Amino acid sequence: MDSSSTNPRQAGNRGRAESFGASALDYDRIRPSYPSALIDELMSTAPGQVLDVGCGTGKAARLLIERGAEVLGVEVDDRMAEVARGHGVPVETAAFETWDAQGRQFDLLIAAQAWHWVDPVAGPVKAAQVLRRPGRLALFWSFNQFEPATIAAFDAAYAGSRIAADSVVRRGGQLTLVDHRRALADSGLFGSIEQRHYEWRLTYSRQQWLDLIATHSDHLTLPPAELGPLLERVGQAIDGLGGEVQARYRTELLSAIPV
Repeated sequence: MDSSSTNPRQAGNRGRAESFGASALDYDRIRPSYPSALIDELMSTAPGQVLDVGCGTGKAARLLIERGAEVLGVEVDDRMAEVARGHGVPVETAAFETWDAQGRQFDLLIAAQAWHWVDPVAGPVKAAQVLRRPGRLALFWSFNQFEPATIAAFDAAYAGSRIAADSVVRRGGQLTLVDHRRALADSGLFGSIEQRHYEWRLTYSRQQWLDLIATHSDHLTLPPAELGPLLERVGQAIDGLGGEVQARYRTELLSAIPV
């Protein structure tokens, strides 16, 4: 994020926000995609021009392009952007708050697993500026849920680590959605703020899960001497669960219409 941000959490997390590029190819390969019902909803208004904020490797952008939308990505990390460009997604490298839109406007602005890196004051202002009327802001995140035995096994594996199992074993994730909804409402720039959710499932092998968690920012920034033993403990936990992890995903969509 922009170093001039006045929000301490965003400023303090800049290193984590830009850490994903170190494993951009792994991120693209292993991070889960998004349910087709969500894409149906995003395309329900037939948006012509779409802006994908924090597009990463273009996982969400590609789904919209396949449906006929014209998508431009904005991504702070050029390593992630290069992977997206390799998939045919045009990307401009910048932090969204300071990105120069050059007068361009869009029918839909999405942020997939990314809006929490955007300044909660400057972000809504910039979004309202680049959305043509009528337009739509669509922010979405996927949260996973597990059986109690899986959660207990992961809690034990993360015991003693500087990061908690909550990093990858989401226990709802609703508080951040409340915060983002409040920030949009407080801006006075958006009305008709709505929330929907979509449920789906994925099963991970031992190696797939280890590859997945190694792409999370708090894991990426751990020193190798700490990350290696942690991954070994998590792998042993998965062995004890039968060699695989079954995740129930809930994708939350927060959408708003600029006034």
